Amino acid sequence: MPAESSRETETDEKNLSTGLAVAGVIVTARSIRLITKFRRASEIPSRFIERNVSLRGKVHSITEKGIEVEHVPIFLPVLSPILSKHKDVSISPMLVHLAGVELTPEGKMWLQNNVTPPQTVWLKLISREDDSLYCLVSKSRQRSLWSCCVNEEVLRLGLARTAPIAGVRTDSRLYWRLHKRLHRAEVKAEKKGRGLWKEESLWERASKAAGNNAVVRMMRRIFKST
Repeated sequence: MPAESSRETETDEKNLSTGLAVAGVIVTARSIRLITKFRRASEIPSRFIERNVSLRGKVHSITEKGIEVEHVPIFLPVLSPILSKHKDVSISPMLVHLAGVELTPEGKMWLQNNVTPPQTVWLKLISREDDSLYCLVSKSRQRSLWSCCVNEEVLRLGLARTAPIAGVRTDSRLYWRLHKRLHRAEVKAEKKGRGLWKEESLWERASKAAGNNAVVRMMRRIFKST
């Protein structure tokens, strides 16, 4: 009897430990919202923005306003169906902007060609204004295990300029850390003469100078009238 009682006690303790572990996982999942699907920027907890949490998303479209991304939460086989806040499967993409970046027209075209649906991206939350997110957007490189930061990539290619980081105080450490990182990418494009930093060739400069010359303009008008 004492041996059986001891085994029952051990079984009860294991069950209790398992129950506490499961409860702990549930509480943790609820507290950090591992499996919550955010349908609007306003649903994201402020602490996620403050801690610059990274969220996974699926690209839906590139518009004049920015990148429309559907949030894809982490899926836990047992817990996700239980703790899921939304039971419907409706799609509601969030509007995402590249933080600290002002795209050129060529940059917008590059974005449309290189960040395409239904590509998976990671959004490092920087700030939120109205119902829009400002993020560092990362995507996988082709034929590579490494990802690239889209914000830095468009700057390195000379397809954008650095811009004030919306929603972040200019005297904060975050602002200057990001600004330094993005400015470094912009300087690389400038040094290599890429995109908007590309220098005109001697022939292009000569043609432009000739086109602006008053004598040349007069001769063109004479030939056109004859």
